[in-house]
Amino acid sequence: MANNTWNPVLLAYQFIQLLLAKLLSPDAPPPSAKLKKRIAIIGAGLTGVSSAAHCVGHGFDVVLFEAGERSQLGGIWARVNNTSGLQIHSLMYRFFPSVQWKTGYPSREEIVDNITSVWKEYSLEEKTRFGVKVEKVCQDDEERWIVNDECKYGKFDAVVAAIGTCGDPKMPHISGQEMFQGEIYHSSELDSVEEFTKGKRVAIIGGGASAVEALEFTSAAQAGKTIVLSRSDKWIIPRNAVVDMLLAMNIFGQETLLSWIPEKLLRVLFYRDLADLAPTNKGIFTETPMVNSDVLDKIREGSASWLRGDILGFSRNGIRFNQRAQGVPPGGPGKELTVECDIVIMATGFYRPKLSFLPDDCFEEPYSPPSWYLQTFPPGYMSVCAINCTYVNAIGTVGSYHIGIYTRILLMFLVDPLTRPTQQLMHAWIDMTRFFKYRAPTPAFDFFTYSELLFWYVFCVVINPFRWKWALFVFFGLGKSLPLSFVEQEDRLREKLNREAEQVERNDKSK
Repeated sequence: MANNTWNPVLLAYQFIQLLLAKLLSPDAPPPSAKLKKRIAIIGAGLTGVSSAAHCVGHGFDVVLFEAGERSQLGGIWARVNNTSGLQIHSLMYRFFPSVQWKTGYPSREEIVDNITSVWKEYSLEEKTRFGVKVEKVCQDDEERWIVNDECKYGKFDAVVAAIGTCGDPKMPHISGQEMFQGEIYHSSELDSVEEFTKGKRVAIIGGGASAVEALEFTSAAQAGKTIVLSRSDKWIIPRNAVVDMLLAMNIFGQETLLSWIPEKLLRVLFYRDLADLAPTNKGIFTETPMVNSDVLDKIREGSASWLRGDILGFSRNGIRFNQRAQGVPPGGPGKELTVECDIVIMATGFYRPKLSFLPDDCFEEPYSPPSWYLQTFPPGYMSVCAINCTYVNAIGTVGSYHIGIYTRILLMFLVDPLTRPTQQLMHAWIDMTRFFKYRAPTPAFDFFTYSELLFWYVFCVVINPFRWKWALFVFFGLGKSLPLSFVEQEDRLREKLNREAEQVERNDKSK
């Protein structure tokens, strides 16, 4: 999608975004508004800011805890390179209704700007505590939550864990690294080396999303030659919104008898002459694919190479590598060679942040994450919602429509007792999902598609008649006042029945 004011497709996209913002954005409360129920939100990345804005927009108070300083607002997007950008189409990355993307594939700067805009629009500045690392959350006798220190932060009615999946950079030590005469960098620290990369030979260690971003960086920096050294094969799919959405429409969330069809089409129409790079030991519905249309083109034009194999160690002028043929597993036999290079980029990813601040019984087998209710609610704790930090692999997006749905399900549980799931029902839903996916090549919650995720939400609402009145609110953020009026009537009815029961009990005792 070109960045052109007169592009009719872009104009239509801008109109759709404005319409969605008008229809679905909750109103930011005035400064004097009294907000009810306090919610602790841990993490001020994209998910934390979005869920906080949804809470505030629907009348709930929040405190947003961020371990980093103000410069870390935006989470991983605040820490990656300026050359990083969105790999999927921004239509699939609308993390809040009021977000207005200027292009189909926005840059890191535009993403951070949109996160900051939502943060300011909903007056979250005064509700954010920077430099506060959450070490522990626990409940008191009234089942209210305490974050670190009750005296300092008070009590909360719910907790949203929004710590994401990318923490500190993972920088492994490789044998012989000290003797290498070139430069070594992690893929997250490339902004400072762009001017030194032109014309150089670059080796990228890793074969995931970080490797693809590093390859885009070396291309923009006009490196002489880039060689990607990947330990295992990973599916690459086109940067095409239609293709990505079609793949995400597999409602079964797993490999099926028909999965060979999209895999075959990708090999024939997308990989074509580079079909040797396509995985043979795993289906596309088993692991998060990389979304990029340029990687294979760069290999075809000769500016990049992609080698499958094992790192043996460094030499003075490069990396010793065991190149394996297609289908040979990691550590298997291959051809040993030296990949000569001037710069090595460690595209080795990031350590996963830990949820260990939650109560210990959230991690008891066989219901430890990601095997939680709707993958985000620990069984027994309907007031804890861990959004976008428990998933392992998926086809879809981590920054879209579902952040609002998860947040509104939590709000529904908080204000309407009749909608709350018991621990037994949470276990039953998890067991049911495992049963339906027992033939999947991965554990039931280790891979899902976006369509399967949406099915979970529909089932969650449909299965309990007391949740029906909340359907428009859960899915679109609309109609909160109507279900609340029903809740008030239900509360009055419960109080009346309780009084009558107490009166009957007193009468019986007086006889």
